[in-house]
Amino acid sequence: MSQPQAAGTARVPPRKRNGAYYTPEAVAELLVRSAVRAPSDRLLDPACGDGRFLAHHANSEGVERDGQAASTACQRAPSARIHNEEFFAWAQRAATAGEQFDCVVGNPPFIRYQTFSGEIRARALALCKAHGVSFSALSASWAPFLVVAASLLRPGGRLAFVVPAAIGHAPAGGQLLDHLVARFADVRVMAVRRKLFPRLSEDCWLLLADQCGGTTNEIGFAAVDTIRPGDTLLRPTVRIDVAEWRNAWRRRLRPYLLGSQARALYLKAAAQADAPPVLPATVGSRSTRASSVRLGDLATVDLGYVSGANEFFHLTPSRTKQAGIPDALLQTTVRSARVLPPQELTAGTVAGWRRNDDPMLLLRIPRGASVPKRVQQYLDSAPGQQAREAYKCRHRRPWYSVPDVRVPDLFLSYMAGRVPSLVKNAAGASCTNALHCVRLRGTVSGADLLSAWRTPLAQLSCEIEGHPLGGGMLKLELSEAARVLLPQPGAATRKRKPNAGAKAEMEEAASVLRLWRHYAG
Repeated sequence: MSQPQAAGTARVPPRKRNGAYYTPEAVAELLVRSAVRAPSDRLLDPACGDGRFLAHHANSEGVERDGQAASTACQRAPSARIHNEEFFAWAQRAATAGEQFDCVVGNPPFIRYQTFSGEIRARALALCKAHGVSFSALSASWAPFLVVAASLLRPGGRLAFVVPAAIGHAPAGGQLLDHLVARFADVRVMAVRRKLFPRLSEDCWLLLADQCGGTTNEIGFAAVDTIRPGDTLLRPTVRIDVAEWRNAWRRRLRPYLLGSQARALYLKAAAQADAPPVLPATVGSRSTRASSVRLGDLATVDLGYVSGANEFFHLTPSRTKQAGIPDALLQTTVRSARVLPPQELTAGTVAGWRRNDDPMLLLRIPRGASVPKRVQQYLDSAPGQQAREAYKCRHRRPWYSVPDVRVPDLFLSYMAGRVPSLVKNAAGASCTNALHCVRLRGTVSGADLLSAWRTPLAQLSCEIEGHPLGGGMLKLELSEAARVLLPQPGAATRKRKPNAGAKAEMEEAASVLRLWRHYAG
């Protein structure tokens, strides 16, 4: 598994650029032992690297695009047959020739969508589509690898792979598992907490599928701390109903890292939030309000603006004075969540930025507005000439009018360590797309929303609805943020006291999920 740098980075070694990080020996041996049932079994490793999977079984065949790695594989596994070529092209020919295997085993290259491109990507996605899986343009390479590799199994065959932990939350992971439960009678996932590849930020789990040609309505799931030499695969500790996984958890496995009681509490809160409101039975009677609600029911959550040329459009107070830019064309803005105070952005905070001469002013020229002479001179300056050639600028008219500049009621950090920050915007500032803009729908106050955000339910919900990134970070996409569950704002003022046991259970559950994403704070 890897996180290769962007395409065109000449100094990146081919091994890293191709997503090749070789599997620990204990893991390779475990997966081969789990997949091979007889000496005569024909084994395929579709990305065999240096041959460490192939070395554990004599009747093996491997595919490897890197010539140096393929040469090493030939030496490590002399009885194996090695194909030094790109896997998807080889697989297409192998399928046409009727090639079939008893098991496919390995560690597929994890190449991000930015570098998984061109002819190889087109071929991979076309092959997957032919097998009934349509991955999005943002899918990494590992999921197509597994779909195509599984297509080369004979009836009754097995699959055993290292996969990124993103299989527990990414859309491509859900699509892959949907495909496997419709094609295999036994599908299992083993979550591994400690990193299999300590030098990488990416966590990895194990995926196994048995009895190709069958189907199943459940996914076996187990969680372990680490993999040691000689370990055997754990029996699943949870039998996940596929319908529940699809509908209640939106194809996410990560909630199953929690105990059944924590999951039940969360699903109860979600059901209350998603239930239709109960209308009053008689005139004058009160309607029943759910005890929980989703953030998207109380507020809209949008992206901040994209300037296209941050250094040009974001100015310090001294620079605006020097350039003669009038206040009417300047907007106080937040460029990073790091500069926000914990709860409320005030005029005092902004005054401090101004005293420090921070670049906290956005040049905001509305479309169709007249441009003063001094401002035109700034637009025509050397930095302006350079800015107008930036991708976003040259594709908008006029190039200097930054669109989608909003003044939200609150700011939401979508990248966080412990928990995403929700900060009240009392200073009337805007923000870049480094933050989410939260605008209240009018049914709740900012103070009540902030109070609800600090509850155990909201913190657990951020963990479940968001997704982990490398380095212990948690990310909330727009759609994920809108789904975050909160206690009904204002509920704390009603007479009913919160259930202390449920509160402690949710606090512990949030801590467990932070532990799994390696947050150490």
